[in-house]
Amino acid sequence: MTASSHRPPPLQGLRILDLTRLLPGPLATQHLADYGAEVIKVEDTGAGDYARTMGVRGGDTSYFYQVVNRNKKSLRLDLKHPDGKALFLRLVRDADALVEGFRPGVMDKLGLGYAAVAAENPRIVYCSITGYGQTGPYALRAGHDINYIGYAGVLDQIGSAGAAPALSNLQIGDLLGGTMAAVMGMLVALIDARASGRGRHVDVSMTHAAMAHAIFPLAEVLAHGGVRARGEDLLTGGVPCYGIYETADGRHMAVGSLEEKFWHLTCDTLGRPDLKAAHLATGEEGARAREEVAAIFRSRTQAQWVEVFDTVDCCVTPVLRLEEAMENPQIVARGMIQDVEGVRQFAPPVRMSDLEVTAVAAPSRAGEHSEELLLALGLGDADIARLRAAGVI
Repeated sequence: MTASSHRPPPLQGLRILDLTRLLPGPLATQHLADYGAEVIKVEDTGAGDYARTMGVRGGDTSYFYQVVNRNKKSLRLDLKHPDGKALFLRLVRDADALVEGFRPGVMDKLGLGYAAVAAENPRIVYCSITGYGQTGPYALRAGHDINYIGYAGVLDQIGSAGAAPALSNLQIGDLLGGTMAAVMGMLVALIDARASGRGRHVDVSMTHAAMAHAIFPLAEVLAHGGVRARGEDLLTGGVPCYGIYETADGRHMAVGSLEEKFWHLTCDTLGRPDLKAAHLATGEEGARAREEVAAIFRSRTQAQWVEVFDTVDCCVTPVLRLEEAMENPQIVARGMIQDVEGVRQFAPPVRMSDLEVTAVAAPSRAGEHSEELLLALGLGDADIARLRAAGVI
């Protein structure tokens, strides 16, 4: 992104060292880069971020890698080599934040844990993203999104009544927990560091961050001592006015008519005003009403229902596939899809005054900015050649 009216991006001047791989950390730093931060992606001199080769490639790197690593500089550095570690600590001195996603203790073994880094730069914000946090009995366990949301009590609540928990390829733990919680934690600590001159260690647990947003299930626990069975909650199909209904062509409509006025409009549009009384009905009455609504929706195709409801403001909308969503007029009107050197991807989602989406830089080649960054540290060409020959960079 770039400023309009010559106003700089809000995070311009912020330097972030990014040691993360795969998804949560790289997407977190991409969000910050999109708003003006200088992000230096530090990869080892071997495989580096193995997301580069995961899945279908669009050129030299995978599409997966490309859509979470734009707007960053790239430095290859062997942190296990004394010279590599020394160079990294020199970078630390002028950095505002560092982000890493290794298991607890890995950075300490490299001599680059929070204490060592803060000794070089007391104002640095040091963010660690892990599955279970830096402490506790599970701290060193391996895991993935499915494990984190399983422990958090979130996975249990996703799915239909009588069926197994459902999976989603929008990773709740990785993205809500690892990406957005990291962005929030870093920005909170950076504001404090600018005021106090002292940084902090930001400990992000993907499990805890996902759990902290399970608001409706928590309300059930407080009220009744436990959650409702999967598929029987207000938001998971327990009432007729809020749920997913299949259409004649095997597609689906999302009915979100929680408010009474919206449900009444929905019933009138369906030609069934008699169902208005079943608005928040549960139990047998609710099941009967849901079955009747389901039968009505199965009578027409999704396209036909879209034509019916498109002009009725009652929270009934189609369930789109992503390729359809990318062409949706609202998505297009807001510039949510952008082209970055031939690859369509999501634009920064948060709009701000005096800031507009413009052309952005595609992901860097591994080590593309190594020489530029080392020259800025005061190294000469001979020094860089020696480090390259030794495999440090």
